[in-house]
Amino acid sequence: MKPGSNRLTIAVLAMGFAAAVATGQVSAKSKDDKPAPSPQDILDAAPAGTWRDIPADDLVVMTLADGSEIIYQLASDFAPVHVANIRQLVRSGYFNGAVILRVQDDYVVQWGRPDEDKTVAEGIAKHPPAEYDFPKNGIRFNELPWRDAYAKHTGLIKSWPAATDGKADWLVHCYGMIGVARDVAPDTGDSTQLYTVIGHAPRHLDRNLAVVGRIIKGMDTLAARPRGTGDLGFYKTDAERTKIVSAKMASDLGNDAPAWQIVDSDTPTFDTWLKARANRTGAFFVRPAGALDICNALPPVRKRP
Repeated sequence: MKPGSNRLTIAVLAMGFAAAVATGQVSAKSKDDKPAPSPQDILDAAPAGTWRDIPADDLVVMTLADGSEIIYQLASDFAPVHVANIRQLVRSGYFNGAVILRVQDDYVVQWGRPDEDKTVAEGIAKHPPAEYDFPKNGIRFNELPWRDAYAKHTGLIKSWPAATDGKADWLVHCYGMIGVARDVAPDTGDSTQLYTVIGHAPRHLDRNLAVVGRIIKGMDTLAARPRGTGDLGFYKTDAERTKIVSAKMASDLGNDAPAWQIVDSDTPTFDTWLKARANRTGAFFVRPAGALDICNALPPVRKRP
């Protein structure tokens, strides 16, 4: 090798690197570079249109005997008969005096009236259809690009976590989602007993029960309940059960109605938030996951400002 050729090679490489940076092929790093925005940064900077109001007629306000308040949203578009039953049960006072029946660790909390309680549920469909999935109907399915263990595709429909096989869609059993308890088929449940997921998402239940809503406020209260000591986490005695003092539709509360919002899954901000959730950066993370499970893609909620 001729003297000075090393210096020439280094100079050529340096010129090439500078050109790559200038054309955007390589990112120039400096001490002034800011880290990528976190998911929370993205929400904090989101325009007002990112958030949409949850209709008051889709919110149920449930007060427990210990003073805890649970607010849940009904999935009116996806299980209309079961949801209509819930509205009727709430407005007729059926849940006033009902109880938390079951708390099974890493699984569900279930509420309603125990089997020995013969209170009649008036004005409901006693045998609803099996609203476990629904035909694709042209509503936008914001599909996640990552693989799923239980479904061909997962994504969001109107900010609800969902899955699809290309022919039908269904809501999925994520933490905080609400379903209708039922007996063995052909029973489909009449909405007199409901449950919410408090543990690892039991996705094997998808398409086997009607998913009718999600908890908006009070998951911490429900998940912290003493575990039932009976089979499947049922409480053995009435003394163990927490009574439901009242359940009311928010739309019936007038000026006292709670107002909540949820991130719209059909907005660019939500897509940016998803990517940030899948690719965490910052000092703590050594290696971004590069993926996201549907149950880690639940749109945030907040009280309306």
